[in-house]
Amino acid sequence: MKEFPSINRARLEGTIEASARIGATDDGGLHRLALSDQDKKMRDLFVQWLRDADLDVKVDDLGNIYGYRPGANKYLEPVVLGSHLDTQPNGGRFDGVLGVLSALEVVRTFNDWG
Repeated sequence: MKEFPSINRARLEGTIEASARIGATDDGGLHRLALSDQDKKMRDLFVQWLRDADLDVKVDDLGNIYGYRPGANKYLEPVVLGSHLDTQPNGGRFDGVLGVLSALEVVRTFNDWG
């Protein structure tokens, strides 16, 4: 039976934990508002993680961050995954960022599997 790729749960949890330290509140939540110092710190860390995953990084005029890797077939439509890195005031540790970090873990898993 062929083995199928699966995510590295420990790696994903570590990434979530690193994210949750940026803008952490005393009650276990996050306060990482758009354009704040905490938002910039998280965005810079995320860009580094994208580069570490061998993705080309592009930032558009509105500040959206894209990690890009060409597919094996240039004629196929791209796959797009993501969400947002900032939080609502006093949001939860998974507010938006879980979609972004899960997408990163998908790329990392693809890298693991070549």
